Amino acid sequence: MPFMIGPAPIRRTKQYLSYGKLYIKDKIKIMSINYNEKGDHHQGARDFVFWYVPQIQYKNPNVQIVSFKNLTPSPFIRCFYENGKELIIDVDSKKKEEILSHCLQTIGKSSEQIQAEKMAAQKKENPSIFGVGCERACICMVPGQLPCPGIVKLPDHMRGKLKWNKD
Repeated sequence: MPFMIGPAPIRRTKQYLSYGKLYIKDKIKIMSINYNEKGDHHQGARDFVFWYVPQIQYKNPNVQIVSFKNLTPSPFIRCFYENGKELIIDVDSKKKEEILSHCLQTIGKSSEQIQAEKMAAQKKENPSIFGVGCERACICMVPGQLPCPGIVKLPDHMRGKLKWNKD
């Protein structure tokens, strides 16, 4: 398999990419990571880019992620909001796990937001879900279904009390 060649080929598997925890807030459109390829205090930023950035890109397809190498004396992450403001996160001498946990707190969505978005997406994807709080309040709103019995009377052959009780 040609995709299993290179350093740490596990990073390119869909299973690994789906394990990502960081869902970036909707207001953030661009995330840039600045680090050097040499130096001990840049090691955490290099590892973060190597291990976590593919997961972040997979989980956040609407966010542009840019890496700048060998342009700065100290590593940092800069996030650009849609209204033009910037957020700079210092990652100097931090480990990749520390950087990820800090990003989860500052630019990540809360678990409640993630669950609410998943439920909303599930309700929109599945047209068979109906009821209070859904797109359709009743099954009769789906094209091809019978109208509500409260509005239009069901035919006699579909009514149980006339079908089974022939007194």
